[in-house]
Amino acid sequence: MASKPRFELPPQYSPHDVERRLYQRWLDSGVFTGHADSPKEPYVIVIPPPNVTAVLHMGHGLNNVIQDGLIRFERMRGREAEWLPGTDHAGIATQNVVERLLAEEGKSRADVGREAFVARVWAFVRETGNAILEQLKVIGCSCDWSRTRFTFDPAYSRAVREVFVRLWEEGLIYRGHRVIHWCPHCRTALSDEEAEFAEEMGTLYYIRYPVEGGPKPFLTVATTRPETMLGDTAVAVHPRDQRHAGFVGKTARLPIANISIPIIADEAVDPKFGTGFVKVTPAHDANDFEIGLRHKLDMPLVIREDGSMGEEPGNPKGLPDGRGEGGRVPPPLRGLDRFEAREKIVQLLKAEGLLEKTEPHQHAVRHCYRCDTVVEPRLSDQWFVKMRPLAEPALAAYRSGEIRLVPERWGATYEHWMENIRDWNISRQLWWGHRIPVFNCTTCQHQWADREDPTRCPKCGGPVTQDPDVLDTWFSAWLWPFATFGWPERTRDLARFYPGHTLVTAPEILFFWVARMIMAGYHFMKAKPFATVYLHGTVRDAQHRKMSKSLGNGIDPIDVVKLYGADALRWTVIGGGSLGADVILDPNDLDTTFAPGRNFANKLWNIGRFILAQLPQRVQPIDQFDRPALHLADRWILMRANEAVHAATSYLEQFKLDEAAKRCYEFVWGELADWYVEAVKPRLATASGDAAQAVLAHCFDTVLRLLHPVVPFITEELWQKLPGRKADELLATASWPTFRPELVDPDLDAAFLRVKQAVEKIRIIRAEYKVPPRTRLRASIKPRGRDRRSVFEAESETIKRLAQVEELTFDGGMKGPVAYAVFGDGSEVFVALEGAIDVRQECRRLSGDVTRLDRQLAALAAKLTNQDFVARAPADVVAREREKERAWQDQRRALADKLKVLGCS
Repeated sequence: MASKPRFELPPQYSPHDVERRLYQRWLDSGVFTGHADSPKEPYVIVIPPPNVTAVLHMGHGLNNVIQDGLIRFERMRGREAEWLPGTDHAGIATQNVVERLLAEEGKSRADVGREAFVARVWAFVRETGNAILEQLKVIGCSCDWSRTRFTFDPAYSRAVREVFVRLWEEGLIYRGHRVIHWCPHCRTALSDEEAEFAEEMGTLYYIRYPVEGGPKPFLTVATTRPETMLGDTAVAVHPRDQRHAGFVGKTARLPIANISIPIIADEAVDPKFGTGFVKVTPAHDANDFEIGLRHKLDMPLVIREDGSMGEEPGNPKGLPDGRGEGGRVPPPLRGLDRFEAREKIVQLLKAEGLLEKTEPHQHAVRHCYRCDTVVEPRLSDQWFVKMRPLAEPALAAYRSGEIRLVPERWGATYEHWMENIRDWNISRQLWWGHRIPVFNCTTCQHQWADREDPTRCPKCGGPVTQDPDVLDTWFSAWLWPFATFGWPERTRDLARFYPGHTLVTAPEILFFWVARMIMAGYHFMKAKPFATVYLHGTVRDAQHRKMSKSLGNGIDPIDVVKLYGADALRWTVIGGGSLGADVILDPNDLDTTFAPGRNFANKLWNIGRFILAQLPQRVQPIDQFDRPALHLADRWILMRANEAVHAATSYLEQFKLDEAAKRCYEFVWGELADWYVEAVKPRLATASGDAAQAVLAHCFDTVLRLLHPVVPFITEELWQKLPGRKADELLATASWPTFRPELVDPDLDAAFLRVKQAVEKIRIIRAEYKVPPRTRLRASIKPRGRDRRSVFEAESETIKRLAQVEELTFDGGMKGPVAYAVFGDGSEVFVALEGAIDVRQECRRLSGDVTRLDRQLAALAAKLTNQDFVARAPADVVAREREKERAWQDQRRALADKLKVLGCS
């Protein structure tokens, strides 16, 4: 007899009793720590560092659950897994938070001063900065917390400074005077990527400019931004636009400012836009700036840094200076917000009869990626990095296959951006961030970049000042794959863990971060930072809107964990989206949204309770049994477990975590629980149960290993309860199951499939003829073709029990009313209905159904033969009626067949 079961699990799975305890055990065992001196092949992921002020949201949840799944998978495969965590100092975002806190006290950063403000930010960061990392632990992230990094750590800051100085020394950093993207709320410049486009419905204003000595007294320009007209220094037409050739060389009067401006010709003008006349505002439009350079135009600024109207000098040394004109912004407009000024200017133009008309106009407007303020193009002095020399190796690496993007569709986007890359504006007018290490001598005007803070000018010994700006946050972030491991020092960690292997991130930061990391890796390390970039989808609500604070449609992952457990969250977000696809979650119905994960955990717990209750203290290893001597069901489930190993491994290698989870689900329920467990239940309680117990233990052990990367807590808890487990063993470090090609046996698979099909056909017949569930049936199977009788005979007890059959033969001969079905290679299964149902009553019911259908078919036929209906009704309505007729005819034939089977007269 089999040994007595060891124990029973609690009837309900309680994640809160399990997760915190297991996570602490993993931490105490050092499971997550990567070892630089390990002989194992490394596998490295660096976390996309969340902002130091951030709290966990579902986007973080999806991103980090995917990373954790991959790192746990490779850790179990025997690699030295290193998942490096950390946070980003997030210049604009963090400064905005602290400025809001100061505003609540009635103060501004100017009131407290730079040094005190930076100290205040540091205090805030130390208090709240690691909150999100602690939250990542709650969802099971197995990061190497011993290597946690911060982009403002002293060592990391040295790396940032080293990169800046090297680029300076290579001539790749320069001071540029050009129109940049300016955020009036954050009061800083932005890079092209930080000024994000959003489609908006605006207004196109057609404004008349008086012309002196022209072919007509007025010309008309079209603009969406009339407030910038006060900075116009020319009107331009295309040189081949014959409509307006007579205006070139004449002078226009700028409305409101009443200043004379030239009418010029320039190839950059699009003659199809508006009227073909274009206002030229060099200080507030990047294209106009280039026109201004070509024509040596004045470049006055008329919108201040805070977005209010007012003149500021905007010309570089050596260019025409518009400051002498004065009076461009009249007193009633000075100090007004730019959008208020727009309305005032429109009113003034109307009053002067100079507003010809307005039209609705759909156009793309840039917004600040941090505060969503409409960005203002503005002439400014900024620091830039020449990107073309850095981009070429990164583009070549992608084209050669050295860098791979998954899904592949993002490759074209990457190539286009790299081919058309523009120089990177890296200076920000903030106080929180890496101060730009450029110094100026106040005596001899010498300017240089330095790795240390100098006290004197190296040329004349005079006093020095440092550039007041800080570096773009992404300038520190692009060093993340190597600065985190100690660069520029040649550390053991750097030698061991660079280059990395996989980067998991969202496509929104493909250019902000991913592309720049690739460039930095090749430039400073002469090697790629990682081999594969997996760009996952976006978490959206039921209306397919991106989750955001402003929309109030977010879901707090910690709330989900409190309600349903971390595994339920993980299973739901992984199963909710295929490779690179968006994940849809409903913030208004968490119960339904996370039901798949919660139900999965409960079902896994329940099958685990049953299986573990069947297993004794010790179970023989499966390899000690002679496989050919095992029962068909034993050999079949072992083969299916082997196939599940192959499928799950392959899917995980392709980043298809959802498919890996789905295949495991199918195995544990569709094969192990529904078929194998049911097939071997009688054997488990007998002396012949040793083999069944060994197979059951092996298969459950296997599927727990396969599921661990996705649902680590419940799998660890169940795995710990399997027979023979040692006190110090952990599933988190257990070996990944190995696929064994020699176990693949299509004939075996087909043989057990025939058994399953026979059971399923009998169940279908039972349902079709409404045989009561407890009624035991008589059945017969007639094997045909390649289907072997010996297979059915060997598993006859399984078929009888699962199909609730009391008598099973294999000759196909049965008397009385008999239902039958064909399956497999032409085999037939017959089920005797005599005694199983009230044949007369069933005949009456079926006859009534046939009569009803005949009436419906007659009425429908009359409609479809009515030429008036066919001619007048819409084609799709007629098509639906014909389809209905075909469906009803099929139903009638099926009913007639049943009447014939039952011998109804």
